[in-house]
Amino acid sequence: MFSNLIKGNSQAKPLNAANPADFRTLYNETFAILYKIAWRVVNDEEAAEDLVHDSYIKANEKALVFPSLDDAKFWLIRVVKNASLNYAKRKTRESKAYHKAFYEDHRQATSGEIDLLKEESKEKVLEALNKLPKSLREVLVLREYGDLNYREIGKVLGITEGNVKVRMFRARAQLEKLIGSNDVYLS
Repeated sequence: MFSNLIKGNSQAKPLNAANPADFRTLYNETFAILYKIAWRVVNDEEAAEDLVHDSYIKANEKALVFPSLDDAKFWLIRVVKNASLNYAKRKTRESKAYHKAFYEDHRQATSGEIDLLKEESKEKVLEALNKLPKSLREVLVLREYGDLNYREIGKVLGITEGNVKVRMFRARAQLEKLIGSNDVYLS
C-alpha cells in the first residue's frame, strides 16, 4: 500500500488528520517536501520546521478529512507556502528596520573578494526573484526548491500543467534578463 502512496496514486480510504494513524501517515509521507519548501523560502532550519509543524497542527485541530494523500499533500503545501512567504516578508521588514536603526552608515565590508562576490550574487538573485510577479515566482519556488513536477505545481496553484510550463518559461526568461548570464558568481 505504501508503494502506491509514494508513487502518488490516490488512496482508497479518506485520511482524517485527527486520527492518529492517518496523521502519522500524513506526517511520514509529506514532511520532507514541506520542510524543503519552507526552508527554501525562509532559509532558517528551526523556522522551517516550526512552519511545517504548524500546518500539521492546523489540519489536526480542524479535524480535516482528505479524500486522498495527494489532496492532503497539496493542501499542506499551500498552507506551508503561504505561511513561509508571510514569515519571510515579516523577517525582511524586521531586518531592514533593525539594520536601519543600528547599522546605518556603520556597516563594514566583508573581507575577501570571493566572499564579496558570492554575497553580491546571492543578493542579486534574491532581488531578481522578488521582482518577479507573484505568479511567476510561485512556480519557480515550487519547482526549484520544492522539487514538485509541473502537474503537482498545477494542482497546488489551481492551474493547468500547460499554464505551469508557460509561467516557468517566462519566469526563467525574466530572471535571465534581470540577472544577466555573466553577472553571477556561483563557485
